[in-house]
Amino acid sequence: MTRRELDAAGIDEPALRAAYTHCRRLNARHGKTYFLATRLLPVSRRPAVHALYGFARWADDIVDDLSGNATRAQRDRALHTLRDRLDTALRTGRSEEPVVQALVHTAVRYDIDHSYFVDFMASMLSDLDVTDYPTYEHLAAYMHGSAAVIGLQMLPVLGTVTPREEAAPHAAALGVAFQLTNFLRDVGEDLDRGRVYLPADLLAAHGVDRELLLWSRRSGRDDPRIRAAVLDVVALTQDVYRQAEPGLDMLDPVTRPCMRTAFTLYRDILGAIEADGFQVVHRRSVVPRRRRAAVALAGAIRMATARRAGGGHPRGLRDTAPDAPGGEPFLHRQSALRQEKELPRLPPHP
Repeated sequence: MTRRELDAAGIDEPALRAAYTHCRRLNARHGKTYFLATRLLPVSRRPAVHALYGFARWADDIVDDLSGNATRAQRDRALHTLRDRLDTALRTGRSEEPVVQALVHTAVRYDIDHSYFVDFMASMLSDLDVTDYPTYEHLAAYMHGSAAVIGLQMLPVLGTVTPREEAAPHAAALGVAFQLTNFLRDVGEDLDRGRVYLPADLLAAHGVDRELLLWSRRSGRDDPRIRAAVLDVVALTQDVYRQAEPGLDMLDPVTRPCMRTAFTLYRDILGAIEADGFQVVHRRSVVPRRRRAAVALAGAIRMATARRAGGGHPRGLRDTAPDAPGGEPFLHRQSALRQEKELPRLPPHP
């Protein structure tokens, strides 16, 4: 399948093909839900999605260092090195680092605003020192770089049937909804890493703090206050999904099945959390395999229908896909979407 995707995308240069293949492996290994959804994209657009998510996954893995062998100083150096390589690649259009090479090629082809990558790296660097968030407003500022910009990066690849700036707030909200879902699902694992991503003021409204979460995690015992707080965050996340949903119908018809499938599967995690009795401190809630298969099948049917009807061409996509990014258009481009940088933050939770 990788060869077919690369051929369809017009990616011929061997090193670049290897770079995209590496990104695809990162996604397949780490992002099972979203990787399943990407199989519903037109084959020519899948490599770009793998590049965007592969880079995000790589940076996130540096932050978390699941091996546990890297010190804080080593992770700091690795992230700064990655940021510097990215900055250089975005200026020159070239990189010897495969993941960065694929990312820059995608940024060139789809004219993705470079500020999104800058904001993303800023949030990744903040993760080295910031371990909790006093309010939802503070968390939303972090999620702008860690999640909202991922939705904005994806938008040119997916294509729209409306002006892109009209779809942008919904794409940003979808990125945030996905990340809030991950925060809820991973409360226990984040506690083990010394982090709490649920806003402290929201927890405090139910009498919950870090110490109570740690006590519950270590003792294996439940507390009704934690359940009430988690239920509140689930409601908040559902609100963000509702903000995001209108954007699905603004996408190119041939990419809607992919994003609707991802939307449904991620939102289903909230239902799985409820079915588990809101036990997020103790275990990850997962969507049953049968449900995942049913949602994927429905997406495949929608995809086939959209392709028979004939999908549109994504706005702003260059007709050519250069194998070696660079040249005058890259170095001196003026993005028509610069205004997207000033997207309003998501409203605070009431």
